Amino acid sequence: MSQEIEIGLGKKGRLAYSLDDIAIVPSRRTRDPQDVSTAWQIDAYQFDVPVIGAPMDSVTSPATAIAMGKLGALGVLDLEGLWTRYDDPQPLFDEIASLDDAHATQRLQEIYAEPIKPELIAKRLHEIRDAGVTVAASLSPQRTQEFYSTVVEAGVDLFVIRGTAVSAEHVSQGHEPLNLKKFIYDLDVPVIVGGAASYTAALHLMRTGAAGVLVGFGGGAVSATRATIGVQAPLATAISDVAEARRDYMDESGGRYVQIIADGGMGTSGSFVKALAMGADAVMLGAPLARATEAPGEGMHWGAEARHPSLPRGSRTNVGTVAPLEQILFGPSHRADGTANFIGALRRAMATAGYVDLKSFQHCDVAVSPLHRG
Repeated sequence: MSQEIEIGLGKKGRLAYSLDDIAIVPSRRTRDPQDVSTAWQIDAYQFDVPVIGAPMDSVTSPATAIAMGKLGALGVLDLEGLWTRYDDPQPLFDEIASLDDAHATQRLQEIYAEPIKPELIAKRLHEIRDAGVTVAASLSPQRTQEFYSTVVEAGVDLFVIRGTAVSAEHVSQGHEPLNLKKFIYDLDVPVIVGGAASYTAALHLMRTGAAGVLVGFGGGAVSATRATIGVQAPLATAISDVAEARRDYMDESGGRYVQIIADGGMGTSGSFVKALAMGADAVMLGAPLARATEAPGEGMHWGAEARHPSLPRGSRTNVGTVAPLEQILFGPSHRADGTANFIGALRRAMATAGYVDLKSFQHCDVAVSPLHRG
């Protein structure tokens, strides 16, 4: 049962837990790490590892999307990013990496004021497809209606609608909102949509026909959403709530399984592993992949929140460079801080807890650490 706390006489709040608050508890059985499978599947698309590269310019370029695909992961290209605004954005990446903190946000706003060009959307998607990997791309709900026909014509395998909070029942007095259910039906490719952070919001998104639901609001390392608009979702509780919505939706729909993808705030391999243990099928990573030597951000990391023209809710952050992409995913790691060998950490955790696949690992025992409740 959920626990409510009385904040004051007129307001109560639900006690919720972040991933830092929980720990995985081993069972009576252990296994060898090499016997563990980290594979997962969404619709007809199978992947060796449950890693999705976030649609952020500092993380996923056409080149890194291709590299992720060849390593068994999935890279999602932001179709509102620099790659669809400029034919050659490399000089702008170099400039952003060299900006001083005092002027970074204003300059980002100026750079991203350049219009999105449909022909560049098609060009970037064709580049990824020509490499023979799964093509995934993202738009915000506000831009989806404007550019989805271009995306359909160019061809994607998976489409992501990602925003701070995406609902199935957006109401607007000024314009006709995106009808998610009709859009997903008409698009005829698997759609991943979010963020969502509650049972009810996720259940309604599942009812639209989404193949996957993003849990959380993304941009953990570069987000100022809590500071600017007061919104935050403790992720351990959010994933667990959405997993319960999935169970109920499976009963309601006659067995349709919707993938849960944890999104944001997982900068270390420990948080990545715990997100899967709480019920996620895959994890969308930003900062960990922005630390790769191949990352387009050159050690700097920012998301869509940082470029908003009137209310930026994030910043450009120096996350540094740790290792090549392959080492961040598969090791070897030469650090003990959880910034490299994410899949090795997952294999070790699953083996220690006695599970051989991700679906069963979702049922592992966890404990709440009192050190993080003080």
